[in-house]
Amino acid sequence: MRWNQLSEATASTPPALFGTDVVSRTIDTPEFRGVTFHEVRARTIVNRVPGTSRMPFTYTVNPYRGCTHACVYCFARKTHSYLDLDTGLGFDSQIVVKVNAPELLRRELSARRWRGEHIAMGTNVDCYQRAEGRYGLMPGIIEALRDHANPFSILTKGTLILRDLPLLREAAAVTDVGISVSVGLLDAELWRTVEPGTPAPERRLDVVRALAEHGIGCSVLMAPVLPYLADSPGQLRATVRAIAAAGATSVTPLALHLRPGAREWFMAWLAEHHPGLVRHYEILYGNGSYAPRWYQRRITGQVHELAAEYGMGPAYPGAHRSPRAERAEAPEPEPGPDPGATQLTLL
Repeated sequence: MRWNQLSEATASTPPALFGTDVVSRTIDTPEFRGVTFHEVRARTIVNRVPGTSRMPFTYTVNPYRGCTHACVYCFARKTHSYLDLDTGLGFDSQIVVKVNAPELLRRELSARRWRGEHIAMGTNVDCYQRAEGRYGLMPGIIEALRDHANPFSILTKGTLILRDLPLLREAAAVTDVGISVSVGLLDAELWRTVEPGTPAPERRLDVVRALAEHGIGCSVLMAPVLPYLADSPGQLRATVRAIAAAGATSVTPLALHLRPGAREWFMAWLAEHHPGLVRHYEILYGNGSYAPRWYQRRITGQVHELAAEYGMGPAYPGAHRSPRAERAEAPEPEPGPDPGATQLTLL
């Protein structure tokens, strides 16, 4: 494994993140059977998004690489190849754990060069995946951000975020904190095969509801919207209605995108579970990783109309905003979908 040659963006971008002191543990317990944890001491934890990116944030923190959520469409699968690890089952079961993430973050936030910029989490792999239940890195991370009054946002499919609710409330009292939960569909049968390691969609909506009850606004990233599987008018209406009922502040729809690494894994899954749709996907994604603009605009328009019908405010561009920030500013409604911006999805 090229642990000494790794960067968050490419295998050749310095500085290296990991040293050679890697401890690998294969856990044989019911909740982690077959999962190998590679415990590493990262050399840096605040990652700058490449300048060519159109992401609505500049810095990220990712305490894990690989994800036991095992979502078949996850765009981050390709990053496992930078470690000489498999992007299919290996991505789901070979989890890199940056065990020194909290202490390293505290040190980097204290550096003179740091200017307190917004930090996004959960935009690569989920920081509240099941591994977090074992390693408990997020409380220390949130404490460091709270103590430095550093604004941050979290995107997750994990219900474990509720464990850190007291810390989130403390942080929200001193800085802008934005929380988003990813819920792209409600169909139980589809969920079990396409997102097998995640909490059920209903449980994620319970997270939205619980956060709202404790005064923390939570938006929903309705992602990914799966063509021909979860995009009928009735399915979109049911999903938006459930999101609104949970008390979400806004909903942002994003159509599925299939970048290299994820594309091969997803298409294999599609051939096994929905062989009749393979040709449809080959046509829809024939020109690249993203669905055609007409499809993205259609989904966005339908979801925004439904959101207005069910009394949710418009979705906003950029990082997930806290209620305090939303009161201080009056952003314009989100423009039509942009292929670059769709990389925000927890895929």
